[in-house]
Amino acid sequence: MHSRCNLDCDYCYVYHSADTSWRDKPRIMEAAVAEQVAHRIGEHARAHELPGVRIVLHGGEPLLLGAGRLEELLTVLGRGLAKWAVPVRFSVQTNGVLLTPDILDVLHRYEVAVSVSLDGTRAAHDRHRRFPRGLGSHGQVMAGLARLGAPEHRSLYAGLLCTIDLANDPLDTYEALLASRPPRIDLLLPHGTWDVPPPGLGDRRHRVSSTAPVTAGGVMAHSEETPYADWLRRVFDRWYDASERETGIRLFEELMAGLLGGSVRTESVGLAPATLAVIETDGSIEQSDSLKVAFEGAPETGLDVFRNSLDDVLGQHLFRQRQSGADGLGPTCTRCPLVAVCGGGLFAHRYASGGGFRNPTVYCADLAALILHIRARVRADLAMAAPDLTGGRLGPGSRERPVA
Repeated sequence: MHSRCNLDCDYCYVYHSADTSWRDKPRIMEAAVAEQVAHRIGEHARAHELPGVRIVLHGGEPLLLGAGRLEELLTVLGRGLAKWAVPVRFSVQTNGVLLTPDILDVLHRYEVAVSVSLDGTRAAHDRHRRFPRGLGSHGQVMAGLARLGAPEHRSLYAGLLCTIDLANDPLDTYEALLASRPPRIDLLLPHGTWDVPPPGLGDRRHRVSSTAPVTAGGVMAHSEETPYADWLRRVFDRWYDASERETGIRLFEELMAGLLGGSVRTESVGLAPATLAVIETDGSIEQSDSLKVAFEGAPETGLDVFRNSLDDVLGQHLFRQRQSGADGLGPTCTRCPLVAVCGGGLFAHRYASGGGFRNPTVYCADLAALILHIRARVRADLAMAAPDLTGGRLGPGSRERPVA
């Protein structure tokens, strides 16, 4: 919706990574583009008999549009999809600085769910999420969250997005996030590839083959250190052991679902096919924008909403790979006993020059360690609960399974 941002976060994958195509995009999506976007989404939903679609307003910082322009584009999108009788759910991902009363009124009229980026305590947040002149944004974000959390707008509050920084204490971070009573938290691994590893994993550069797991009795073994798993395990235990549900944490819930044989519905883990495309301010259609960390032009398809249908995206090589589940993974992943849960990790995090995306994620060791930790905790609880769930009939060799 808006290709620029009012913050200059030093880890931003749009402005501080390999792809620089944002420089050539119009700042704002015009109404004529939004009208054509609605048309393409509507025809795609009708052709595939989709029960509904979800449109995420993204940037840059989408709320830089201002209340008037934001309402105009939401009106165009809503009316365009109404012609196709396609139910639509709107959401927005924002840094929270511009959650002003007039913008919140617009978001409320269109029932736009709001997710806000917050990295924890003031010190943790302001280390990375600063204005261009260096001033931290924590105070403005908390003010925006207070307005969003007020009774009249609380129904819009979808949750928080927090990018993990190993320098921050995990429990302090979690408690700071809980303070605004989010319904859900997304704990995000910093973007990186084998060419440009995430912070703390610098020794993994160009060592893709060293991640090959050793399986012994179905248990993963890695020689790598796992700093992100160590960080996440402390949050998981605090969250899992709480006497009552305080919030949802998407990563943990999805991994638990996968371990219990359910479906995993997120792009970052699991084998579900990709269902996301990005439409830029000029109407160009791109792959997931996280691919910007891989190389210049990685998300580009050469398609746009004026010349192409969304079905045309399905013919793109990388999109087919992202939709092919286990068949799109390399040999390290396909022989791993955790592949159905991990799914190879986020597609962008698998990239290595010369080998493309048929590699394990750069977070392979960390994800394996985290999954095994969660599996151990859940198994222990199921074993304790088994007699109650089955009337004492669940024992060695029993074919009955406890209800999770």
